[in-house]
Amino acid sequence: MTTTPDPFTVDDYRARMDRAARAAADAGLAGIVVAPGPDLVWLTGYRPTAVTERLTALVLAPGRDPVLVVPTLEAPDAARSVGAPALTLRDWTDGKDPYDVTAPLLDPRGRFGISDNAWSMHLLGLQSTLPDTSYVSLTRSLPMLRAVKDTAELERLTAAGAAADATYEAIREVPFAGRKETDVAGDLADLLRHFGHEQVDFTVVGSGPNGADPHHEADDRVIRQGDMVVLDFGGLKHGYGSDTSRTVHVGDPGAVEQTVHDIVRAAQEAGFQAVRPGVACQEIDRAARAYITDAGYGDFFIHRTGHGIGVTTHEPPYMIEGEEQPLVPGMCFSVEPGIYLPGRFGVRIEDIVTVTEDGGRRLNDTAREMAIVH
Repeated sequence: MTTTPDPFTVDDYRARMDRAARAAADAGLAGIVVAPGPDLVWLTGYRPTAVTERLTALVLAPGRDPVLVVPTLEAPDAARSVGAPALTLRDWTDGKDPYDVTAPLLDPRGRFGISDNAWSMHLLGLQSTLPDTSYVSLTRSLPMLRAVKDTAELERLTAAGAAADATYEAIREVPFAGRKETDVAGDLADLLRHFGHEQVDFTVVGSGPNGADPHHEADDRVIRQGDMVVLDFGGLKHGYGSDTSRTVHVGDPGAVEQTVHDIVRAAQEAGFQAVRPGVACQEIDRAARAYITDAGYGDFFIHRTGHGIGVTTHEPPYMIEGEEQPLVPGMCFSVEPGIYLPGRFGVRIEDIVTVTEDGGRRLNDTAREMAIVH
Protein backbone atom coordinates (compact mmCIF):
# COMPACT_ATOMS: atom_id res chain seq x y z
CA MET A 1 0.00 0.00 0.00
CA THR A 2 1.40 3.36 -1.01
CA THR A 3 0.87 6.52 0.98
CA THR A 4 0.70 10.12 -0.13
CA PRO A 5 3.25 12.27 1.71
CA ASP A 6 2.10 15.26 3.70
CA PRO A 7 2.26 18.43 1.58
CA PHE A 8 4.95 21.00 2.20
CA THR A 9 3.80 23.88 4.41
CA VAL A 10 4.27 27.62 4.36
CA ASP A 11 6.89 27.17 7.07
CA ASP A 12 8.82 24.79 4.79
CA TYR A 13 8.86 27.38 2.02
CA ARG A 14 9.72 30.21 4.42
CA ALA A 15 12.71 28.21 5.67
CA ARG A 16 13.87 27.54 2.12
CA MET A 17 13.68 31.21 1.16
CA ASP A 18 15.55 32.20 4.33
CA ARG A 19 18.21 29.62 3.59
CA ALA A 20 18.57 30.82 0.00
CA ALA A 21 18.97 34.44 1.11
CA ARG A 22 21.68 33.43 3.60
CA ALA A 23 23.43 31.35 0.96
CA ALA A 24 23.39 34.33 -1.38
CA ALA A 25 25.03 36.52 1.26
CA ASP A 26 27.65 33.85 1.98
CA ALA A 27 28.43 33.73 -1.75
CA GLY A 28 28.96 37.50 -1.86
CA LEU A 29 25.73 38.19 -3.74
CA ALA A 30 23.31 41.03 -3.14
CA GLY A 31 20.48 38.55 -3.64
CA ILE A 32 18.91 36.22 -6.18
CA VAL A 33 16.30 36.66 -8.90
CA VAL A 34 14.24 33.53 -9.49
CA ALA A 35 12.26 32.97 -12.68
CA PRO A 36 9.44 30.43 -13.19
CA GLY A 37 10.83 26.92 -13.14
CA PRO A 38 12.15 24.38 -10.63
CA ASP A 39 13.87 26.97 -8.41
CA LEU A 40 10.62 28.92 -8.00
CA VAL A 41 8.61 25.76 -7.31
CA TRP A 42 11.11 24.59 -4.70
CA LEU A 43 11.30 27.99 -2.97
CA THR A 44 7.62 28.98 -3.00
CA GLY A 45 5.43 26.15 -4.25
CA TYR A 46 4.22 28.46 -7.03
CA ARG A 47 4.10 27.10 -10.57
CA PRO A 48 2.55 29.58 -13.05
CA THR A 49 -0.13 27.94 -15.17
CA ALA A 50 1.67 29.19 -18.29
CA VAL A 51 5.18 30.58 -18.66
CA THR A 52 4.85 33.57 -20.98
CA GLU A 53 6.81 36.64 -21.97
CA ARG A 54 5.33 38.47 -18.99
CA LEU A 55 7.86 38.91 -16.19
CA THR A 56 7.44 36.79 -13.07
CA ALA A 57 10.34 36.99 -10.62
CA LEU A 58 10.99 36.14 -6.98
CA VAL A 59 13.53 38.50 -5.41
CA LEU A 60 15.38 37.28 -2.33
CA ALA A 61 17.91 39.51 -0.60
CA PRO A 62 19.60 39.18 2.80
CA GLY A 63 17.78 41.14 5.49
CA ARG A 64 14.75 41.87 3.30
CA ASP A 65 11.36 40.20 3.01
CA PRO A 66 10.95 38.06 -0.11
CA VAL A 67 8.92 39.63 -2.91
CA LEU A 68 7.26 37.93 -5.86
CA VAL A 69 6.69 40.18 -8.87
CA VAL A 70 3.81 38.86 -11.00
CA PRO A 71 1.55 40.05 -13.82
CA THR A 72 -1.74 41.35 -12.41
CA LEU A 73 -3.77 38.74 -14.29
CA GLU A 74 -1.77 35.96 -12.59
CA ALA A 75 -1.70 37.47 -9.10
CA PRO A 76 -4.76 35.51 -7.87
CA ASP A 77 -3.08 32.19 -8.73
CA ALA A 78 0.15 33.27 -7.05
CA ALA A 79 -1.77 34.32 -3.93
CA ARG A 80 -3.24 30.83 -3.66
CA SER A 81 0.14 29.08 -3.68
CA VAL A 82 1.21 27.44 -0.43
CA GLY A 83 4.22 29.70 0.07
CA ALA A 84 2.37 32.97 -0.62
CA PRO A 85 1.87 33.91 3.07
CA ALA A 86 5.66 33.93 3.48
CA LEU A 87 6.24 36.60 0.84
CA THR A 88 4.93 39.89 -0.54
CA LEU A 89 3.20 39.99 -3.92
CA ARG A 90 3.87 42.95 -6.15
CA ASP A 91 1.93 42.97 -9.40
CA TRP A 92 2.23 44.92 -12.63
CA THR A 93 -0.34 45.47 -15.36
CA ASP A 94 0.00 45.12 -19.11
CA GLY A 95 1.24 48.34 -20.64
CA LYS A 96 3.45 49.13 -17.66
CA ASP A 97 7.19 48.46 -17.44
CA PRO A 98 7.74 45.42 -15.18
CA TYR A 99 11.37 46.38 -14.65
CA ASP A 100 10.33 49.65 -13.04
CA VAL A 101 8.41 47.52 -10.51
CA THR A 102 11.34 45.16 -9.96
CA ALA A 103 14.17 47.70 -9.84
CA PRO A 104 13.41 49.10 -6.35
CA LEU A 105 13.83 45.57 -4.95
CA LEU A 106 17.42 45.32 -6.17
CA ASP A 107 20.63 46.95 -5.01
CA PRO A 108 21.40 49.23 -7.98
CA ARG A 109 25.07 48.25 -7.83
CA GLY A 110 24.62 44.67 -6.71
CA ARG A 111 25.69 41.33 -8.12
CA PHE A 112 22.83 38.84 -8.25
CA GLY A 113 22.31 35.17 -8.89
CA ILE A 114 19.64 34.54 -11.50
CA SER A 115 17.82 31.38 -12.52
CA ASP A 116 19.50 29.51 -15.36
CA ASN A 117 16.20 29.37 -17.23
CA ALA A 118 15.40 33.10 -16.94
CA TRP A 119 14.48 34.62 -20.29
CA SER A 120 17.26 36.72 -21.81
CA MET A 121 14.77 39.53 -22.50
CA HIS A 122 14.14 39.85 -18.75
CA LEU A 123 17.84 39.79 -17.89
CA LEU A 124 18.46 42.47 -20.53
CA GLY A 125 15.50 44.47 -19.22
CA LEU A 126 16.92 44.46 -15.69
CA GLN A 127 20.36 45.41 -16.95
CA SER A 128 18.90 48.27 -18.98
CA THR A 129 16.97 49.63 -16.00
CA LEU A 130 19.87 49.05 -13.56
CA PRO A 131 23.02 49.27 -15.69
CA ASP A 132 25.37 48.92 -12.72
CA THR A 133 23.99 45.56 -11.64
CA SER A 134 25.55 42.26 -12.72
CA TYR A 135 24.25 38.71 -12.81
CA VAL A 136 25.58 35.16 -12.58
CA SER A 137 23.70 31.90 -13.05
CA LEU A 138 22.38 30.14 -9.95
CA THR A 139 24.03 26.89 -11.02
CA ARG A 140 27.40 28.64 -10.92
CA SER A 141 26.84 30.89 -7.91
CA LEU A 142 24.73 28.63 -5.65
CA PRO A 143 25.21 25.06 -6.93
CA MET A 144 24.18 23.62 -3.55
CA LEU A 145 20.89 25.54 -3.32
CA ARG A 146 18.69 22.47 -3.94
CA ALA A 147 21.34 19.76 -3.80
CA VAL A 148 20.95 18.49 -0.21
CA LYS A 149 17.55 16.94 0.39
CA ASP A 150 15.74 16.85 3.72
CA THR A 151 13.85 13.85 5.07
CA ALA A 152 10.58 14.74 3.34
CA GLU A 153 12.32 15.20 0.00
CA LEU A 154 14.17 11.91 0.36
CA GLU A 155 10.88 10.14 1.04
CA ARG A 156 9.48 11.50 -2.23
CA LEU A 157 12.58 10.57 -4.20
CA THR A 158 12.52 7.08 -2.71
CA ALA A 159 8.88 6.66 -3.72
CA ALA A 160 9.62 7.89 -7.24
CA GLY A 161 12.50 5.45 -7.53
CA ALA A 162 10.34 2.56 -6.36
CA ALA A 163 7.69 3.45 -8.95
CA ALA A 164 10.34 3.48 -11.69
CA ASP A 165 11.55 0.07 -10.48
CA ALA A 166 8.01 -1.32 -10.66
CA THR A 167 7.77 0.08 -14.19
CA TYR A 168 10.94 -1.75 -15.23
CA GLU A 169 9.74 -5.03 -13.77
CA ALA A 170 6.48 -4.69 -15.69
CA ILE A 171 8.01 -3.62 -19.02
CA ARG A 172 10.11 -6.78 -19.10
CA GLU A 173 6.89 -8.74 -19.52
CA VAL A 174 5.63 -6.93 -22.64
CA PRO A 175 6.51 -8.06 -26.19
CA PHE A 176 9.51 -6.29 -27.76
CA ALA A 177 10.26 -8.15 -31.00
CA GLY A 178 8.12 -7.01 -33.92
CA ARG A 179 6.95 -3.81 -32.24
CA LYS A 180 8.09 -0.24 -32.83
CA GLU A 181 10.25 1.60 -30.32
CA THR A 182 7.38 4.08 -29.93
CA ASP A 183 5.09 1.23 -28.87
CA VAL A 184 7.40 0.24 -26.02
CA ALA A 185 7.92 3.90 -25.10
CA GLY A 186 4.16 4.27 -24.84
CA ASP A 187 4.03 1.24 -22.55
CA LEU A 188 6.70 2.81 -20.33
CA ALA A 189 4.76 6.07 -20.09
CA ASP A 190 1.54 4.23 -19.23
CA LEU A 191 3.31 2.18 -16.56
CA LEU A 192 4.96 5.21 -14.95
CA ARG A 193 1.53 6.82 -14.65
CA HIS A 194 0.03 3.57 -13.39
CA PHE A 195 2.62 3.50 -10.60
CA GLY A 196 1.89 7.04 -9.52
CA HIS A 197 3.83 9.48 -11.69
CA GLU A 198 1.87 12.64 -12.36
CA GLN A 199 4.38 13.68 -15.01
CA VAL A 200 6.38 11.61 -17.51
CA ASP A 201 9.49 13.45 -18.69
CA PHE A 202 11.17 10.93 -20.99
CA THR A 203 10.96 7.36 -22.25
CA VAL A 204 14.11 6.49 -24.19
CA VAL A 205 13.90 3.22 -26.14
CA GLY A 206 17.05 2.73 -28.22
CA SER A 207 17.11 -0.59 -30.06
CA GLY A 208 20.03 -2.00 -32.01
CA PRO A 209 22.12 0.82 -33.55
CA ASN A 210 19.76 3.45 -32.08
CA GLY A 211 21.04 2.48 -28.65
CA ALA A 212 24.40 4.03 -29.53
CA ASP A 213 22.73 7.47 -29.28
CA PRO A 214 22.47 8.17 -25.51
CA HIS A 215 19.47 10.50 -25.90
CA HIS A 216 17.78 8.72 -28.79
CA GLU A 217 14.08 9.52 -29.05
CA ALA A 218 11.98 6.45 -29.74
CA ASP A 219 11.04 6.26 -33.41
CA ASP A 220 9.35 3.88 -35.83
CA ARG A 221 12.20 1.38 -35.97
CA VAL A 222 10.83 -2.11 -35.47
CA ILE A 223 12.64 -3.96 -32.68
CA ARG A 224 14.11 -7.23 -33.90
CA GLN A 225 15.21 -10.53 -32.46
CA GLY A 226 18.87 -10.14 -31.45
CA ASP A 227 18.62 -6.42 -30.62
CA MET A 228 20.14 -4.82 -27.55
CA VAL A 229 17.65 -2.23 -26.22
CA VAL A 230 18.53 0.70 -23.95
CA LEU A 231 15.63 1.77 -21.72
CA ASP A 232 15.90 5.12 -19.91
CA PHE A 233 12.77 6.59 -18.35
CA GLY A 234 11.54 8.86 -15.60
CA GLY A 235 9.38 11.75 -14.49
CA LEU A 236 7.85 13.21 -11.36
CA LYS A 237 5.95 11.53 -8.54
CA HIS A 238 4.72 13.74 -5.68
CA GLY A 239 6.72 16.49 -7.39
CA TYR A 240 10.08 14.67 -7.23
CA GLY A 241 12.01 12.89 -9.94
CA SER A 242 12.76 9.37 -11.02
CA ASP A 243 15.37 8.41 -13.62
CA THR A 244 16.65 4.91 -14.27
CA SER A 245 18.24 3.00 -17.14
CA ARG A 246 18.53 -0.68 -17.85
CA THR A 247 19.66 -2.44 -21.02
CA VAL A 248 17.82 -5.56 -22.13
CA HIS A 249 18.32 -8.01 -24.99
CA VAL A 250 15.73 -9.55 -27.30
CA GLY A 251 16.63 -13.21 -27.10
CA ASP A 252 20.02 -14.55 -26.13
CA PRO A 253 22.91 -12.07 -26.46
CA GLY A 254 26.16 -12.64 -28.33
CA ALA A 255 29.53 -12.79 -26.59
CA VAL A 256 30.49 -9.17 -27.38
CA GLU A 257 27.14 -7.83 -26.20
CA GLN A 258 27.38 -9.76 -22.96
CA THR A 259 30.97 -8.61 -22.40
CA VAL A 260 30.15 -4.94 -22.95
CA HIS A 261 27.13 -5.19 -20.66
CA ASP A 262 29.26 -6.80 -17.95
CA ILE A 263 31.83 -4.00 -18.24
CA VAL A 264 29.17 -1.30 -17.84
CA ARG A 265 27.62 -3.13 -14.89
CA ALA A 266 31.00 -3.35 -13.14
CA ALA A 267 31.72 0.32 -13.92
CA GLN A 268 28.37 1.33 -12.47
CA GLU A 269 29.17 -0.64 -9.33
CA ALA A 270 32.58 1.05 -9.11
CA GLY A 271 30.92 4.46 -9.34
CA PHE A 272 28.45 3.55 -6.61
CA GLN A 273 31.15 2.17 -4.31
CA ALA A 274 33.03 5.48 -4.58
CA VAL A 275 30.11 7.39 -3.01
CA ARG A 276 30.76 8.64 0.52
CA PRO A 277 30.71 12.00 2.32
CA GLY A 278 33.62 14.30 1.58
CA VAL A 279 34.55 12.70 -1.73
CA ALA A 280 34.59 15.13 -4.66
CA CYS A 281 31.86 14.65 -7.28
CA GLN A 282 34.50 14.04 -9.93
CA GLU A 283 35.69 10.92 -8.10
CA ILE A 284 32.43 9.15 -8.97
CA ASP A 285 33.08 9.85 -12.64
CA ARG A 286 36.72 8.82 -12.32
CA ALA A 287 35.86 5.48 -10.71
CA ALA A 288 33.33 4.47 -13.37
CA ARG A 289 35.36 5.88 -16.27
CA ALA A 290 38.59 4.18 -15.17
CA TYR A 291 36.94 0.76 -15.28
CA ILE A 292 35.59 1.30 -18.80
CA THR A 293 38.90 2.77 -19.99
CA ASP A 294 40.91 -0.10 -18.56
CA ALA A 295 38.60 -2.50 -20.40
CA GLY A 296 39.44 -0.77 -23.69
CA TYR A 297 36.20 1.14 -24.26
CA GLY A 298 37.09 4.57 -22.88
CA ASP A 299 36.50 6.32 -26.23
CA PHE A 300 32.93 5.03 -26.25
CA PHE A 301 31.88 6.46 -22.88
CA ILE A 302 30.82 9.88 -24.17
CA HIS A 303 28.94 11.59 -21.34
CA ARG A 304 29.28 12.44 -17.65
CA THR A 305 28.65 9.73 -15.10
CA GLY A 306 25.81 11.48 -13.31
CA HIS A 307 23.57 14.43 -12.54
CA GLY A 308 21.59 15.62 -9.55
CA ILE A 309 17.86 15.05 -9.24
CA GLY A 310 15.07 16.61 -7.19
CA VAL A 311 12.09 18.70 -8.29
CA THR A 312 13.50 18.27 -11.78
CA THR A 313 15.23 15.24 -13.26
CA HIS A 314 18.48 17.07 -14.09
CA GLU A 315 20.06 19.55 -11.67
CA PRO A 316 23.36 20.11 -9.83
CA PRO A 317 25.55 18.47 -8.67
CA TYR A 318 27.16 16.79 -11.70
CA MET A 319 29.45 13.76 -11.54
CA ILE A 320 32.09 14.87 -14.04
CA GLU A 321 35.82 15.56 -14.16
CA GLY A 322 36.59 19.02 -12.78
CA GLU A 323 33.66 19.12 -10.33
CA GLU A 324 35.38 19.35 -6.96
CA GLN A 325 32.25 19.92 -4.86
CA PRO A 326 32.44 17.37 -1.99
CA LEU A 327 29.56 14.99 -1.50
CA VAL A 328 27.29 15.75 1.46
CA PRO A 329 24.71 13.46 3.11
CA GLY A 330 21.35 14.09 1.49
CA MET A 331 22.68 14.73 -2.01
CA CYS A 332 20.89 12.69 -4.68
CA PHE A 333 22.26 11.98 -8.14
CA SER A 334 22.47 9.41 -10.89
CA VAL A 335 25.32 6.98 -11.49
CA GLU A 336 24.96 6.01 -15.15
CA PRO A 337 28.02 4.98 -17.12
CA GLY A 338 27.55 3.69 -20.64
CA ILE A 339 29.30 2.34 -23.73
CA TYR A 340 28.05 3.33 -27.18
CA LEU A 341 29.30 1.54 -30.29
CA PRO A 342 28.20 3.51 -33.38
CA GLY A 343 26.16 1.50 -35.85
CA ARG A 344 25.97 -1.47 -33.50
CA PHE A 345 24.43 -1.00 -30.04
CA GLY A 346 24.69 0.81 -26.72
CA VAL A 347 24.57 -0.14 -23.04
CA ARG A 348 23.71 2.07 -20.07
CA ILE A 349 22.88 1.18 -16.47
CA GLU A 350 21.61 3.92 -14.16
CA ASP A 351 20.55 4.18 -10.54
CA ILE A 352 19.69 7.20 -8.44
CA VAL A 353 21.90 7.27 -5.35
CA THR A 354 21.68 9.32 -2.18
CA VAL A 355 24.68 10.06 0.02
CA THR A 356 24.40 8.69 3.56
CA GLU A 357 26.52 9.33 6.64
CA ASP A 358 28.89 6.50 5.76
CA GLY A 359 28.46 5.82 2.03
CA GLY A 360 25.61 5.73 -0.43
CA ARG A 361 22.17 4.19 -0.82
CA ARG A 362 20.59 3.24 -4.12
CA LEU A 363 17.03 4.40 -4.79
CA ASN A 364 16.74 1.86 -7.62
CA ASP A 365 17.00 -1.80 -6.74
CA THR A 366 16.09 -3.78 -9.87
CA ALA A 367 18.56 -6.36 -11.17
CA ARG A 368 21.50 -4.89 -13.10
CA GLU A 369 22.32 -8.11 -14.93
CA MET A 370 21.22 -8.20 -18.56
CA ALA A 371 17.55 -9.14 -18.80
CA ILE A 372 16.26 -11.24 -21.69
CA VAL A 373 13.00 -10.04 -23.27
CA HIS A 374 10.95 -11.43 -26.14
